[in-house]
Amino acid sequence: MDLLAASNAFQRATETAQHIRSKLPDILQNPKVAIICGSGLGGLADTIEYEPKVALDYGTIPNFPQTSVVGHASKFVFGLIGPQKTPVALLVGRAHFYEGHTMDAATFATRVCKVLGVETIIVTNAAGGLNQDFAVGDIVCLNDHLNLPGLVGTHPLRGPNIEEFGTRFPPLSDAYDLDLRKRAHNAWRKLGLDKTRKLHEGVYAFVSGPTYETRAECRMLRTLGADVVGMSTVPEIVVARHAGIRVLAFSLVTNSAVLEAGPRGDDPDIQAMNEAQLNVHLAKGKATHEEVLEAGREAAKDMQALVKQILLDLYEA
Repeated sequence: MDLLAASNAFQRATETAQHIRSKLPDILQNPKVAIICGSGLGGLADTIEYEPKVALDYGTIPNFPQTSVVGHASKFVFGLIGPQKTPVALLVGRAHFYEGHTMDAATFATRVCKVLGVETIIVTNAAGGLNQDFAVGDIVCLNDHLNLPGLVGTHPLRGPNIEEFGTRFPPLSDAYDLDLRKRAHNAWRKLGLDKTRKLHEGVYAFVSGPTYETRAECRMLRTLGADVVGMSTVPEIVVARHAGIRVLAFSLVTNSAVLEAGPRGDDPDIQAMNEAQLNVHLAKGKATHEEVLEAGREAAKDMQALVKQILLDLYEA
């Protein structure tokens, strides 16, 4: 972020929040919780069960970055959840760094949430499973991360510090709120989801994308301690913690990363194969965006129920 962008970041977020509030009834103007919906997880917006409910297209919101990714609906949804009618905001779709957005733009919505009064943010994503104990369809409650772009200079807090949001050097050893993670596991058992799907804890590796990782990169990330890998979430979490927002994050395992080395061209077993057979042999385990979306559809109801139960427990009378 350059000096001018940094100096204007709080002003831009404030202007955007004021515009959003002008479109909302009083009861929705100060959401306590924000939920960021990852690929295929836009159904989380269905957790809003009461009226009023307001949906604003990103394209109508000043300063808001646009997303071009299939599976992201690009709308900001406001409503009430639970018997206490807790005001919430859902970001159905996110801006990604790999789309060409700056880190400032990719995390702008998180800063808007802070200005709107959000105290807790629940971040969801679709991710590749590096831990071989994780199966497609499992859910991982994140307890740490590897910010690979951030470690080499592409960091969402790079540049002049924005004092209105937080301190110059925010710690991240406590980034993933322990009380919220405890509530997540309790809610999982309360709903009986442990009988049909697994909830793990693990470390998320953030890579810039948009290519899926090579076999060697997957082995490297696993060696470094990552359990899942994806192209989002961590910048949002860094900015949220900088602003003092509590964080709970979930990854839906939508494909299993290929860790074994690829076939060699001098392997005796492939010498008799034709080109079509070789392509099939090499493509084993290859990830596609379509399977990511499909896994999201299958697990959306469980993720939706989990998030709703966590909020009910968090804001119960």
